[in-house]
Amino acid sequence: MTTMAAAMICGLLGLLAVFQAFLALGAPLGRFAWGGQHQVLPTSLRLGSAVSIAVYALLATVVLARARVVDTGLPEAVVRTATWVVVGYFFIGIGMNLASRSKSERAVMTPLAAVLCGLCTVVALS
Repeated sequence: MTTMAAAMICGLLGLLAVFQAFLALGAPLGRFAWGGQHQVLPTSLRLGSAVSIAVYALLATVVLARARVVDTGLPEAVVRTATWVVVGYFFIGIGMNLASRSKSERAVMTPLAAVLCGLCTVVALS
């Protein structure tokens, strides 16, 4: 169950990374991200999207380490704590997406953040 949840998390994070890459490259998908105020993101938000890809990779690594799919060499207590930080990250993401002025962002990203939060909780509790 834990490995399956971790795989689902990584799949969703991979999709989000592709989405952020499209945003960083100027695709007109801004209504789904960063508050939805720009169809095509300005340079500063494009950079934020590029950084998001690295953040998603870090989050995936933490989840995979907790699920014992990869070995980071970090102590188990550090991995356990980091996994709960990831849960908190997605929990905060639920609220931030709910607060967005963009109907598109609220409709798509809020449920996605909730699913990721739930799946990460499954991994964290393992």
